[in-house]
Amino acid sequence: MSSVAVIDYGMGNLHSIVKALQHAAPEINVILTADGNAILKADRVVFPGVGAIRDCMHALHETGLAEIIRQAAQTKPLLGICLGMQALLSDSEENGGISGLNLIPGHVVRFADNLTDHQGNRLKIPHMGWNQVHQTPHPLWRDIPQDSRFYFVHSYYARPDDNRATAATSAYPDDFACALAQDNVFAVQFHPEKSQTAGLQLLRNFLHWSG
Repeated sequence: MSSVAVIDYGMGNLHSIVKALQHAAPEINVILTADGNAILKADRVVFPGVGAIRDCMHALHETGLAEIIRQAAQTKPLLGICLGMQALLSDSEENGGISGLNLIPGHVVRFADNLTDHQGNRLKIPHMGWNQVHQTPHPLWRDIPQDSRFYFVHSYYARPDDNRATAATSAYPDDFACALAQDNVFAVQFHPEKSQTAGLQLLRNFLHWSG
């Protein structure tokens, strides 16, 4: 049986992503684990995240999972979600500046405090709720209509050094990268496990993607 390891590094309730993966592909064995060997033995890896990146990176280094994620990204499909996506970049402005895993060269920056939409209405930070996602070609978008809506909760966003790493954009109010792709790695700022049909399809596509 094919397997996917969901990395548990002690941050956030991972029940929803585990349940969503099980629902998306019941034939896949979903393993929630902090064990590096189990992660490296799995066929695919999901790296979720919520909260502050300082705490995330501290936990990854304390547990040795930072190096496990780097190894996994070289050999098997890896999906980063929300903070898990941001941690894959070189660094983040959050918490006064934090180094990331540097698997995808780029930076994580905060939305400006004075954002307004095109009608002049003030936009709240964090960016929270449903927003359209405009795709660029990638196998993980299979059977997901262009400009489908996904669920977001974030105050920071990714700015990759190479725009070719951008797999999708959303707008708040200007376009920002909301999905990144590089080799075996795919990462999303939104929460597919909270994004109903489109989110489940993306997870299903990942669970059958060879990288």
